[in-house]
Amino acid sequence: MNQKRPSVQPEKFEVLRAALAHRIARWTDGAEQVATAIPGLTLYRHDVPTEPMNCMVGPSIALTVQGAKRALLGGHTYSYHSGRFLLAALNLPVVLQAVEAHPDRPYLSLVLELDARSIAELVIQAEPPALAGQASLVPGLLLGETTEKFLELFLRLVELLDDPGAVPVLAPLMRKEIFYRLLMSEQGAQLWQMASVGSQNQRIARAIEWLKQNFAEQLRIEALAAHVQMSPSRFHRYFRALTAMSPLQFQKWLRLNEARKLMLAEGLDASSASFQVGYESPSQFSREYGRLFGAPPRRDVQDLRQKARGDAAL
Repeated sequence: MNQKRPSVQPEKFEVLRAALAHRIARWTDGAEQVATAIPGLTLYRHDVPTEPMNCMVGPSIALTVQGAKRALLGGHTYSYHSGRFLLAALNLPVVLQAVEAHPDRPYLSLVLELDARSIAELVIQAEPPALAGQASLVPGLLLGETTEKFLELFLRLVELLDDPGAVPVLAPLMRKEIFYRLLMSEQGAQLWQMASVGSQNQRIARAIEWLKQNFAEQLRIEALAAHVQMSPSRFHRYFRALTAMSPLQFQKWLRLNEARKLMLAEGLDASSASFQVGYESPSQFSREYGRLFGAPPRRDVQDLRQKARGDAAL
């Protein structure tokens, strides 16, 4: 969309940013993550830089108001701070790391989940121009400019936490306005694709959901492509463009992270965990595990448990 970019007033931007940071800091005092009473809104705080962490990021907007973070998807790095937000258009396996954080100036951010149904309704109502033709083969993870308008909207949303009685009435309206502003931004084409039935993005999203539910099964690309009504070549091309991974790599990521959870939470040994997530060879599992997490399974789990005990003792 060839829209004129609104003029930015640094003083107003800083006032809004500081006000939002103050409220997030108050709500997250003593906690790294707070799930709020507003559906889909989570607040985050880190007092020191964090280690890289593998996680699945769902469709959402991540707005940083203090400090800086980076996300790694495939071979791409997305750095975001108070001037840039991160937008995920579908479920994606990323590595997240807070890189600017200090006890006197902690990393502060919020994440708001996107609602495909609300966005689809807005597409019909607002009729944004030429959205369908703009979303080509681009990654499902995008950076956008944080504007004064976005800060205003999110500040009003977070302010609602001090008025619990108003949340059920006003929060849905505010969330919808945020989605509308995103839809009309430079990232709007990707959101249109996410919400449009039959779009390539939505078909890949359906494939990702299938993989999440069936990661331990043998993956047949032709069958999965047929399941989402795409040719194998087109499916593979779009899947890699949106996720920066092949379907097999995506499945491997899911398997290895699930195995890590099983070893940590249920005390399974590496061999048992590998079989449970679909591996036929424990040695292959160990090699691939080490490449992803930087250490073989047993040592990695021991290090994680030791770190958890150290954190609990603080």
